[in-house]
Amino acid sequence: MPRPAESAMEATIHRPAWKTLLAFAIIYFVWGSTFLAIRVGVREVPPFLLAAMRFLIAGVVLCGWTISHGERSPNRRQWASVSLLAILVFVFDYGLVFWAEQRVPSGIAAVMLATIPAFMALSEIIFLRTQRLTVRLALALLIGIGGVAALVSRSLNLGGAPIDRVGALALIVASISWSVASALARKLTLPPSKVMSSGAQMLAGGVFLALAAAALGEFRNFHPTTVSRAAWLSLLYMIVAGSIIGFTAYVWLIHHESPTKVGTYAYVNPVVAVLVGYFLGGEALGLRTILGALFVLISVVVITMTPAKKPAAALSAADAAACHSELTARRAL
Repeated sequence: MPRPAESAMEATIHRPAWKTLLAFAIIYFVWGSTFLAIRVGVREVPPFLLAAMRFLIAGVVLCGWTISHGERSPNRRQWASVSLLAILVFVFDYGLVFWAEQRVPSGIAAVMLATIPAFMALSEIIFLRTQRLTVRLALALLIGIGGVAALVSRSLNLGGAPIDRVGALALIVASISWSVASALARKLTLPPSKVMSSGAQMLAGGVFLALAAAALGEFRNFHPTTVSRAAWLSLLYMIVAGSIIGFTAYVWLIHHESPTKVGTYAYVNPVVAVLVGYFLGGEALGLRTILGALFVLISVVVITMTPAKKPAAALSAADAAACHSELTARRAL
């Protein structure tokens, strides 16, 4: 009888290469292109309402699929944790991203969100104590700040108009909210199934986004019959391609490839978003955008490649890896 390690090695050897390439292509290009889909949608549909529709439908599909395959729905304590993360991730992160894309080009929004590892590093240094502020990390953080400054500064003569400051601020708040959720997720009681946990958070997030939309009066300004086919197709693309197909490809990859390889989507998505916005969305691609994106991506690469200085009392390596996997999945959805 073959040993588990031998079986895994044999499965790896005989796994068709085209499946791996296709899965990577999906998380690289589909997730990168959803930023333009958001921008197309928010031109006609109020932002929090659009986000609510996306995540309510995707959450129902994922939760229904996992329950039909024998998974238990979250208990009361898990729902409390799910709800807290849903507010931080889907209302204050995604909700602000959808809102900001009314004012900020889709490619720039993706670049701004690429600063999330910088805020996560800061939270690990200040709150979790799993990282030390080394010279390398300090330089990476400064480079990332320089990239953001290049995008928003009105004093630098880089050509092209700087991005809207209110929109940029909303994206920074969104990134901070995500980093706070990442820190809390390590301490909260969540469903053991990562698919159920992500699906439940999407479902709860969709409900909270709908409540936010109602509080902001977005339902009064929404008339479905006046929405164009392009906007409805953008929503369909976000739900089917971005959330369901993209999440399926991600889950498959995380079980067949190393987390380091799968995590490379964080570097590729902003580049794809900028190029898709330029070629398909008519967004500007000047020196300001190129420099800002380059600085932010250099910062992201350095930060994510820096090993954690984990104290003995911190999470085990297995727990940390599982937490990272779940957080990455939520960010991608």
